Amino acid sequence: MLAKDIGIDLGTANVLIYIKGQGIVLNEPSVVAIDTDNKRVVAVGHEANEMLGRTPGKVKAIRPLKDGVIADFDITEIMLDYFIKKIHAKNFLSRPRILICCPSNITPVEKNAIKEVAERTGARRVYLEEEPKVAAIGSGMDISKPSGNMVIDIGGGTTDIAVLSLNDIVTSTSVRVAGNVFDQDIIKYVKEKYKLLIGDKTAEEIKIEFANIFDPDKKNKREVRGRDLVTGLPSIIEITETETKEALMESINKIIKAATNVLEQTPPELSADIVDKGIVLTGGGSMLKGLVPLLKQELKVPIFIADSPLTCVAEGTGVLLDNIKLLESERS
Repeated sequence: MLAKDIGIDLGTANVLIYIKGQGIVLNEPSVVAIDTDNKRVVAVGHEANEMLGRTPGKVKAIRPLKDGVIADFDITEIMLDYFIKKIHAKNFLSRPRILICCPSNITPVEKNAIKEVAERTGARRVYLEEEPKVAAIGSGMDISKPSGNMVIDIGGGTTDIAVLSLNDIVTSTSVRVAGNVFDQDIIKYVKEKYKLLIGDKTAEEIKIEFANIFDPDKKNKREVRGRDLVTGLPSIIEITETETKEALMESINKIIKAATNVLEQTPPELSADIVDKGIVLTGGGSMLKGLVPLLKQELKVPIFIADSPLTCVAEGTGVLLDNIKLLESERS
């Protein structure tokens, strides 16, 4: 049986795998649970994610990727190996070609680490592509023409911002502010204002279901449960939409500043195209309530969210795998 071509969106929060001819076959959290006594892997993906913040002392749930790059090489290899075996169903006799995405503006050392991990899981050949380019392709943009296209990809660990033309990145930046930082902002705010300690999962739920960063309603409230830092006992407080904006605005402003810098460095002809076409948002962070009108107000251009922001990068790898000759020529 011929090996399949595989596209991997190796995200800080989730790993998505696309198999050529089959589509997205795996979408699981980038989490590995380890028994610290004997270094044995207890769980990977969904199962390990359920354990975050809920494990006994000797079991540790680890996110091996931080800010879009590999923080723990061995654990990342274990995780990728597990996912690749899971989708292979153990009957592939030859090794696959793997296209893997990385943030723009990462160092050659970080790029090599990502490539090496993929090679050690048994890849015949590994291609690396920058995430904003793949996200743009996956969102349905035609970046092959001499025309400006702009994408802001807000993932778990990084926000990648790029202007693209003629199948390449004209100007780009990557800031290590994204979904995970938003969670930490909420945790910090609640801790400082209410002396209440909440977990990552609670913060993520507030971010997804309740937070609003544009014209929030201070009458709209939500219960938050956690541990009172003064008494040490479980406690419940109420926060308002306005408070979620206060908690998140410092990080959101960093993304706005980065986008402004990219626009300032863009050649005027391409800037004119962006004014016409607008900017496309991809990644899970793009779904934050109020982000579209806020960016529209600050950047003075139309803003759109991609049809499937969570899977754009994985779908983009699929388009590139269909044109594997382009990847071969880029590599050579």
